Amino acid sequence: MSFYFKKRFSFVLIMIFIIGSMVYHVPVIKADVVLENAQADKARLESELANLEQEIAAKQKELEGQKGKSVSIDRDISILKTQILKSKLNIKAKNLLIQKLGGEINTKNKKIEALSTKIDSEKESLAQLIRKEREIDDKSIISLILSQDSISDAYSDIDTFASIKQSIKNSVDEIRGVRVLTESEKKNLENKKNQEIDTKVELENAKAQVELNEVQKQQLLSISKNKELEYSKVLAEKAKRKSEILAALFSLRDTSAIPFSKALEFANFASKQTGIRPAFLLSILTQESNLGANQGSCYVTNMDTGAGVSSKGKIFSNVMKPTRDIKPFIEITSMVGRDPYKTLISCPFGSSGYGGAMGPSQFIPSTWQLLKNRIAQALGVKAADPWSPKDAFMASSIYLTDLGAGNNSYTNERNAACKYYSGRSCDSKKPANSFYGDQVMARAKNIQNNIDLLQD
Repeated sequence: MSFYFKKRFSFVLIMIFIIGSMVYHVPVIKADVVLENAQADKARLESELANLEQEIAAKQKELEGQKGKSVSIDRDISILKTQILKSKLNIKAKNLLIQKLGGEINTKNKKIEALSTKIDSEKESLAQLIRKEREIDDKSIISLILSQDSISDAYSDIDTFASIKQSIKNSVDEIRGVRVLTESEKKNLENKKNQEIDTKVELENAKAQVELNEVQKQQLLSISKNKELEYSKVLAEKAKRKSEILAALFSLRDTSAIPFSKALEFANFASKQTGIRPAFLLSILTQESNLGANQGSCYVTNMDTGAGVSSKGKIFSNVMKPTRDIKPFIEITSMVGRDPYKTLISCPFGSSGYGGAMGPSQFIPSTWQLLKNRIAQALGVKAADPWSPKDAFMASSIYLTDLGAGNNSYTNERNAACKYYSGRSCDSKKPANSFYGDQVMARAKNIQNNIDLLQD
């Protein structure tokens, strides 16, 4: 390697590092400015939100005091007015939160963009370093030594070669580190987007509640204090509606229907143990019951092959998977004193796959075996029964917690519902299952309205 070539090579190497440094630092400076502005906006919005939350808490305290008074038109009008004011404050808070999340999402997008630019720049510098390394590597170290005019020149080339090797390692390490950071930021971005969706759903619910309360308030205002009879009729209609809700039968798959009052009792009990929202749990079990009406129920007739027959007489060869579920099915039915040949389970859907799911919660036997101890412990019983409504409510509640529905947010509940149905989230690219999550969430909203009416 000639002295001239060494000088040219050293000059090129230095320029690579200088240009690379310029490429890296410009976006970082811009990102810092964006981040500083975003943090200022975030602090302002958080302060406003904190003030609104204090106002909402004050209205809630006022509301509780009003509900403690004896029933009268004035009391009920005051309650509705306070509820409306509280809901409007809540709407304002949700709008601020959406604004705050929008700023955070924008910041995350810019940060990811800057990180992607940095990775691209680092890759280009790495490519240049690798090309230079290969140029030197084409000659052996011995050749480099023999080609020099002096030993000191040879050592200089070897040092340069080692320096390039180290630079390549540093560049690769940098790319790996930035990639890890980029993936972390993408995950944070996804969480922020889910929070935004949840807040928008809550905002729409708050707006609907204001509209409902306004209608009720106007109805009461139209009743004169001298017309107590009309007010008595309003109270009677409300009491009648509550009774109808409580008495309505709540359908359950492969077992007898129970009154809604009993279903709500089981759901509330399970919620205290797991944190799953009662309306969401009730909606899941209703959805499974509806699927049962369409899909039908079966009995296993052959415990060796898993073949069986539907309750309507249709023969299936694949009612239950023999290698996976027959043995635990026999164990479960034995523990709870049921005849395995006379116990309803789900029929297979179509010609492929298997049925075999048990009771209202629709767990296959092998899955129930994994959760049976947790279910029994939560219920305080020796053995949990998949066909018992109370046991099934607890089983579904525990499983939904494992699927991520415990914090009661819209997106987490919807995804947990889809996973409950198919094992995949609602946005999976595999065969669509979002219909299940959408139906569950729509029904949960209606059930929640009925629960709220019962608590009024």
